[in-house]
Amino acid sequence: MDRPSRRWEKANQARNKVHHRVANLREDTLHKMTTRLASEYGTIVVEDLNVAAMGRNRRLSRRIADAAFGEIRRQLTYKTRRHGTRLVVADRWFPSSKTCSRCGVVKTKLPLSTRVFECDTCGLVLDRDANAGHNLVALAARTTGTGVAGDLDNAPVAKSKPRGADRKTRTTRPRRKAQAGRAGGTIPSPRAGKETGDRQQATRTQLALW
Repeated sequence: MDRPSRRWEKANQARNKVHHRVANLREDTLHKMTTRLASEYGTIVVEDLNVAAMGRNRRLSRRIADAAFGEIRRQLTYKTRRHGTRLVVADRWFPSSKTCSRCGVVKTKLPLSTRVFECDTCGLVLDRDANAGHNLVALAARTTGTGVAGDLDNAPVAKSKPRGADRKTRTTRPRRKAQAGRAGGTIPSPRAGKETGDRQQATRTQLALW
């Protein structure tokens, strides 16, 4: 294999320098934005969306990847705890865009190309994102406790699935009783909570704040 020329190495170094600077600028912008939101607002509302499915859209995949939805939600999660504010996560199936913020009527279909929400019942005409923001504010007002919609303290008891959920595909060995350690019990891994939270990262561009 031929050795690259000095001119190629010089051009490669210049390109890597530009990419490194762009990555640092993006990281700095995200940290400044999330810090300002967590410190200035008492409640922040984000939506839990299927970002992986959104990335399959060939027209939006690059923009969705550049938006760093998961990183924004991850930073907001620990920064709101640090500043003592609330982070409300709307359910993935919450119809924030399809619901009329005035009368509460939900549309059956609302394509992404429709940017203005028009209610056939009360006649409300409003920007699609502004209408969704009003619905997210109303959701946050109904959320109590820690303010995280669907967290363990406020979530209802999960029901078993109707078919096959409780069937065992194989016999399992009985669990051994935990041996008492120094503190009289097992010591949980310090990364257990962090790994569980990292698997639930997703977010959306619009935020409802006050």
